Amino acid sequence: MVESERVLVVDDDPSLRRMLARTLTAEGFKVAVAPDGGAALVEVQNGAPDVIVLDVAMPAIDGLAVCRRLRDRGLATPILMLTARDAIADRVSGLQAGADDYLVKPFAVAELVARLQALTRRGRAGDGALAYADLRLEPASRTATRGGRAIELTGREAALLELLMREPGRVVTRDRALGEIWDDAAEPNVVDRYVTRLRRKLGDPPLVRTLRGAGFTLRA
Repeated sequence: MVESERVLVVDDDPSLRRMLARTLTAEGFKVAVAPDGGAALVEVQNGAPDVIVLDVAMPAIDGLAVCRRLRDRGLATPILMLTARDAIADRVSGLQAGADDYLVKPFAVAELVARLQALTRRGRAGDGALAYADLRLEPASRTATRGGRAIELTGREAALLELLMREPGRVVTRDRALGEIWDDAAEPNVVDRYVTRLRRKLGDPPLVRTLRGAGFTLRA
């Protein structure tokens, strides 16, 4: 167990939050807590944890909505969802929202700790991966998936996608793409052609958008 691993516990039950904070601190985690979905989003914005424990049933912004928002922001942090509901449909909804694991209340604390340790190990193994919404890219191997579907990319397609995914929501100009990927040794419209190819390969709904006169951006 690595002491620097940070876990964010999000639950509207004060007694459960306190119990999990004590237990996970004893296991070597650095623990932050949030009482609701809004506070959780602020905590993550202030600094992404290594793993998140997220309750589904919360007032205002529930756990599913929080999970979707974090994935839409491009956050790849592993998320374990807690729920009092044991229906298969509820579990499927959590996984479709972007959760990595699911635990039904009441649960054994030892199982929760073991699952968090497994998720943080998995996260360390994939440190180089980039994620945005349901899109994932491994820059080293130039492999990508969207919604679990494998996407074949050429070297420059992968490089362009990596450039967009490293700054989701921000505009990447044609000149910047040419300079970083083609070393300026290409016509400016080559970037547009590669963006069109990326859009086709990534499928719907579209993620790569063209901003006339400005450049391109990754935006869900």
